Amino acid sequence: MKYEKICRTIEDTRELAARFAKLVEDNGVFVNLYGEIGAGKTAFVKLVADALEVKERVTSPSFVILNEYHSGKIPMYHFDLYRLENEGVKTIADELREYSEGRKLTFVEWAEFSEDEVPFRHLRVNVTYNDDDSRLYSFEAVSPELNYITEGLKNG
Repeated sequence: MKYEKICRTIEDTRELAARFAKLVEDNGVFVNLYGEIGAGKTAFVKLVADALEVKERVTSPSFVILNEYHSGKIPMYHFDLYRLENEGVKTIADELREYSEGRKLTFVEWAEFSEDEVPFRHLRVNVTYNDDDSRLYSFEAVSPELNYITEGLKNG
């Protein structure tokens, strides 16, 4: 199941992030993020962290590969695979699987580099930057048991 939302302002994005956070705060989810540089992937992660009351400063993990946040309503993990690309991702494949299990929220930016290594049960989020400065957020539940997230966003 798929859900799409155009966000024209940061407040639109904040509201979308808050709705998303509410839907995943009890069970967590593994999220693969797609989008060009500057599209808004990290900005969305930061807004979700705000909604989950994460106290730490949320930053892009571009140079460290993984940032961990444990002060919010649910443990949150933020990977960035850009610098690893396809071959490097194989070195952290076990960690990606580990971070997909249990009650946690895991975001993976540049997930296209991990297609063969991602867990089956995940949500795909694509962020597209439009010419008018708006962002199109597209959420797709890759496995049926995550349809409640796209449904909740749609009906929320």
